[in-house]
Amino acid sequence: MPIPGNLLTTAMAVMPQTDVRHALDLALTLDVPFWPQLPNFSYYEDMYVQAAEHFPGIVLNIEAKTLRFSMEKFIDEFEEAMSRFDDPGYLDISKNYSVVYHDFLSRDLGGRPAIRGQLEGPISFGFNILDQDDRPILFDDTIRPFMLEFMAKRINVQSARLKERNANAFMFIDEPGLQFIFSAMSGYGDLKAKSDLDDFFAMVDGPRGIHLCGNPDWDFLLNIDMDILSMDVYTNAEIFSSCAGSIKKFLDRGGILVWGIVPTGYEIFAKESLGFLVMKLEGIWQYLCTKGLDIEQIISQSMLSLATCCLVNPDRGQTVENAFSLVNHLSHTLREKYKVL
Repeated sequence: MPIPGNLLTTAMAVMPQTDVRHALDLALTLDVPFWPQLPNFSYYEDMYVQAAEHFPGIVLNIEAKTLRFSMEKFIDEFEEAMSRFDDPGYLDISKNYSVVYHDFLSRDLGGRPAIRGQLEGPISFGFNILDQDDRPILFDDTIRPFMLEFMAKRINVQSARLKERNANAFMFIDEPGLQFIFSAMSGYGDLKAKSDLDDFFAMVDGPRGIHLCGNPDWDFLLNIDMDILSMDVYTNAEIFSSCAGSIKKFLDRGGILVWGIVPTGYEIFAKESLGFLVMKLEGIWQYLCTKGLDIEQIISQSMLSLATCCLVNPDRGQTVENAFSLVNHLSHTLREKYKVL
């Protein structure tokens, strides 16, 4: 199985640190490391800005920290974008848009059980980028099909680059917008959203999956043709557990769950303990076992992670750094308890 389970650790990519080397060294303390996204270091390191590189029509103002879309500019730049649609150098993340990514690629990563990359997914990207009329480009029937293919190609290029460093590399498609998109108020019908996401995943090379910290339609996500799902189970334990049938189907076809169990908010983290988090996570697993799941399968097809990213703690990056340490301790405790090699 290219994506390891057995309660190994990873985390979401967005981090509050402003020191590139320190953030990357911190990511490398986890079993499955990744290249951090550091928006407090540079606006270029923002996840939406990184996804927007070379997307025709984008209007980026680094000084004002704004990211918009212009249809007129899209028309002007579309031909060049199409002419380079199969150019990996054009579709990969450049050094201007992430010094961390290129530092990560320079490291010795071959001995890790796996490594991970990420890119903002098309649904969240299209929902957050507004055009000249303040309308999300996701709602534009002309732009959306191009956007789905463009993002899929960019993800595939990064995935291939990472696999040169570690054969078990995989990708997270970050989709925080999925918790809103299936709402009747989003303006984007759920049937269309599901159809578009299915079409998108059909274009994305594996192994790949979705990471999000919100509360989407879990039954839908668990039945998408993907390999890994990373979620904030610390906050969403009850509603996620209610989808036991879909969770079992996901695991039975070989999927990996990343349990985001360690909180990163300053006040919440201060109230938690290793023992409570062990009890909370095992409580979820025990409930799922009453619904027909097998604990050995859950353990073998699970990883552990921080629950969310957090950029606004008063101690800046210290709580997040402490959370990295705690998730490693949690993994060690549970692996020892369940005799996982």
